[in-house]
Order: sequence, then C-alpha cells, then structure tokens
Amino acid sequence: MILVNTDYINGKELEMLGLVKGSTIQSKNIGRDITQGFKTIVGGELKAYTEMMNEARELATKRMIEEAEHLHADAIVNVRYASSAVMQGAAEVMAYGTAVKFL
Repeated sequence: MILVNTDYINGKELEMLGLVKGSTIQSKNIGRDITQGFKTIVGGELKAYTEMMNEARELATKRMIEEAEHLHADAIVNVRYASSAVMQGAAEVMAYGTAVKFL
C-alpha cells in the first residue's frame, strides 16, 4: 500500500474511493505514569510517552490501511494524523486519508 501526504502520486491517474481512517486510544500503566511525572520536574524527553504515541500511530495507520484494502485501494493520499488527550495519561491517535485506485 502506498501512503503519501500529497493529493497526487507522480505518474498515476487516480480514482478516489473515499475517506479511510484508523484510530486507537492508548495509555501507559500507572507505574510508568508516576515515573514520567517525576521526569517533568527535571525536564527532558518523556520516553515512555514517546513510545506510546509511536505505537498508537503505528496501530492507527495499520487500521487505516486495512480499511483501504477492504475497498481494494492501491494507495492512500492526503494522509494525516491527529491526536487528542481523552483523559490524563491516555491519548487518541487517528490516521486518515483518501483511498484511491490507479486507473
């Protein structure tokens, strides 16, 4: 599956099939939450949360691709990501784009 963040793919004519998306809500365990809370006191990267968000983007992307494959798409154009906090320590990540077929 080809994924691009543009509305075209060089050298390809595209038929738009529709919007596809994938999402997940993830959180870290309470032990990690406490240690990351201490990290905010001294500053620096919150590696557990970076890892959590990377895992969430990966899963959301996988689900978006599965939805596009269900439509028999060849690619997804205009791929975008959005995230939002749903509660302390938990975030929703959504991947979305337009499924297309090559002509």
